[in-house]
Amino acid sequence: MNTKNYRKTLFAGYLGFITQAISANFLPLLYVTFRNVYVLSLTQIAMISTVFFFTQLVVDFVCAKFVDKIGYRPCILAAQITSALGIAGLALLPDLLPSASAGIMLCVVVYAVGSCLIEVRCSPIIEACPFENKEGTMSLLHSFYCWGFAGVVLLSTLFFRVCGIENWRILALLWSLVPLYNVWNFATCPIEKLVDDGESMTIAELLKTKVFWLFILLMVGAGASEISMSQWASAFVESALHVSKTTGDLVGPCGFAICMGISRALFGKFSEKINLPAFMVASGFLCFGCYLLAGLAGIPLLGLLSCTLCGFSVGIMWPGSISVSSAILTKGGTALFAFLALAGDLGASIGPSLIGAVSQNAGNDLQAGVVAGIIFPVILVVSVLLLKKDYRRSKE
Repeated sequence: MNTKNYRKTLFAGYLGFITQAISANFLPLLYVTFRNVYVLSLTQIAMISTVFFFTQLVVDFVCAKFVDKIGYRPCILAAQITSALGIAGLALLPDLLPSASAGIMLCVVVYAVGSCLIEVRCSPIIEACPFENKEGTMSLLHSFYCWGFAGVVLLSTLFFRVCGIENWRILALLWSLVPLYNVWNFATCPIEKLVDDGESMTIAELLKTKVFWLFILLMVGAGASEISMSQWASAFVESALHVSKTTGDLVGPCGFAICMGISRALFGKFSEKINLPAFMVASGFLCFGCYLLAGLAGIPLLGLLSCTLCGFSVGIMWPGSISVSSAILTKGGTALFAFLALAGDLGASIGPSLIGAVSQNAGNDLQAGVVAGIIFPVILVVSVLLLKKDYRRSKE
């Protein structure tokens, strides 16, 4: 097969992950603005993130059972449309509905559905394309979430500086154009099935497979390791270096995202020369060191360095976990990808909550909470070590 025919599919996948980054990271930049404009309580603000991840968990579970019956293309098109509607709705619904909070939550639910469908469908669509270096392609694909993450923070900050924060509704409409444009890409690009009809494992078969539960544990560790630090990066940098929120956002989350993207891009380029499980284990140890240094370092610049370097260490975890799992269970099909996304989102929910809870119990000491986060790279490393033999056999 000529892989050149699938470059449009890959480009659509890149924009899909950028869309996911917009969905996850644009609204948090407006928390303070929403609190002032719509007089929202901190509890209502905190519910935004909870609703986003909870919606994704529900959709992950539903997708495991029904998404194959709907088909690849209808699902990925629905992902782009719901993402565009949810993001654009932020500019309208909070002012149109009687309750601004209800309007915001409705938008969050709509684009969270799109974000989840992108994760569940985009990875298997690209995995099914006849590219020779699938591990590298998957890592490069996921790097576009990082570039999207950094781009959202940088371009939004620039927009607010030039046009004023009060014009955030215009920016919401502009960001919605990305998934809207991608509807055309996914409508016209070639899409193959990962597993032929009738050949993929059923949910019951997956649940009875012992190695499947190691995949779940692996993805929980990957999701928690990545999201825990990224969610707390801004607050950590602000508290450690005593800088403004704008500087904290640019140095913390942006630095984290850029390093994570570099890690995924480098592996995508040199993956044929790198042993994936060994690279993941090394990344897990580096992540462990970053969490430990960030939590114990008394020197602010060391804390900043460890926070940023942590982005590099977690870069391979999510896409690498998907590649390892799909290589071992080749008949896992979409149900496997849906459960992997569910486990990753579960880790993404548990991780930041654990750090927040430990920090509060330690007298609002964020560094103590970050130290508690070392458990997540440990889970990942142990899972990879237990899967090494199965992965090696899959490559023979």
